[in-house]
Formats: sequence, structure tokens, C-alpha cells
Amino acid sequence: MTLPYPTLIPGLRSPNAQVNGLVYFGRMLDKIRLTAAGTLPEDWQSRRGAISGSFDWRCCEFLRIDYATLEAETLKGGSDESLLAWAYTNGRQPTEQEIEIWNAFMTKRGWRDTGTERLNERLAEIGLPPGTVATMFEYIEIDEGRLIPSAKSLRRHSPAAHEGCFHGVPSTGLLKEAEEIAQLTPPRSPQSAPWAAADATKPH
Repeated sequence: MTLPYPTLIPGLRSPNAQVNGLVYFGRMLDKIRLTAAGTLPEDWQSRRGAISGSFDWRCCEFLRIDYATLEAETLKGGSDESLLAWAYTNGRQPTEQEIEIWNAFMTKRGWRDTGTERLNERLAEIGLPPGTVATMFEYIEIDEGRLIPSAKSLRRHSPAAHEGCFHGVPSTGLLKEAEEIAQLTPPRSPQSAPWAAADATKPH
């Protein structure tokens, strides 16, 4: 059964939106706030929180913070910037290079990597063929009505239009980027860069 789209959720920003240079963090805060306000659709509840492989989980692993603790802190109020500062204080503060690697990894997720199969499954759920978009972030933009899957928009947004590069990083560098993160800072556990692990079923 094909699911309807777009799903318009007022107050839920693009995953590409940055808070002090970090992608996705603000979207994670939006989902926490919308849930508390009762305006995040019920079927989206499974798409947030510390679900291994989800984007929320990846972000918390990257910052080394507990999702439930972040949720409680968010509901106290405060700006996105103050909450990110809190995360840096109570988890870890990544370097500029680590943030650059994180942003590249997240914005490219689904393009010629282990997330590609899941991306195509998500496209099929809303009746679009494989390859309509190249990344999970682009899928989210279509699913939420910020990107129209036209030939012109796909040429503009697809990494394939940049001769094997996306945001200046070669497609073959995805796993290498995760390894670089692990080398830059001592891992919290024996697993290197756990935020770069396989995707969850619903990684919004």
C-alpha cells in the first residue's frame, strides 16, 4: 500500500538545518518539543529517540549524550544554541573537523552505502522509484514537502551531478570518515564511531 505524501508537520525543520554549524540537532529538538505539545503524529513516535541506527540515536552517540536526559533538558526551555552548549558540556565538544565529517556523513547517508537499500524502500513506500533521490536527507525533504521530485530539482540536489562528490567529499569516503572520527577522539566503547552503524527501520 502506497503511503500518502507529503506529510506536513508545522514546526519540524529540515534535517539540513544547522545549529551552530551542526546538521540535524535542531530537528531532533523539534521532535521533542512537538511530542510534548501533542502535535507530532502518533506514527512518528517510533521515529524518534534512542533507537539504534536512527538519526536521533546517531546524533546522541556523536555528542555522547543520553537521549532521555536531553529530552528532559529540552523541555525545561532554552534556545537551540543553549541546548547544544549543554550537550557539549555534558557529553563532548567535537572539533571543527569532526563536525565537518559528521555533516558530510549525515547529508550523504543513503548514497552508495549501506543505507541505500533502506532509502529505496522508503521511496517505494510513497510510490517513487529507486534513484528518485540519492540521500536519506533528500527523501525526508520530499516526504515533508520541501523538495519536489522533478528532473530539475533532482539534478540540482543529487550528488551524482557533482562528478562523484557531494559537498566536496568523494562518495567512497563515507566509511573512511567514520574511521577518521574514531581516530580523532578515543571511542567510548570498543566499537568505533557507533553513530555510523547500520540504519534503523525509520531513520527520520
